[in-house]
Amino acid sequence: MSEQRQTNAGNTQAASQYVPATAREQDAIYQNGKRVATVLNAELDWEAKEIRFGEVYDSDFLMLPDECEFQKYKILIQRIAYATKVEKSAVHKGRTLRGVVADILGCLEQ
Repeated sequence: MSEQRQTNAGNTQAASQYVPATAREQDAIYQNGKRVATVLNAELDWEAKEIRFGEVYDSDFLMLPDECEFQKYKILIQRIAYATKVEKSAVHKGRTLRGVVADILGCLEQ
């Protein structure tokens, strides 16, 4: 079994191919080159070196203690106001996080 499948056993979304930074969606969070969540209402605060997300959904495979990437930024999620597991019939699937604050660690190399 490949290393990718061992790390993400049972994870069909995370087992998808690596997405290069130039082809990434602007409303998605990535880890290890794979889309792991979708965001709503992102606000960049340069003074605080933070990005605030109103909501992060479809985030079952987002590893919270690990670095991730949003647009051209390396980020680390620090605070979550509210977390819930949404029903399968809901519009947004999987784990939903609200009031999310992430530190900006740097910019991705272009």
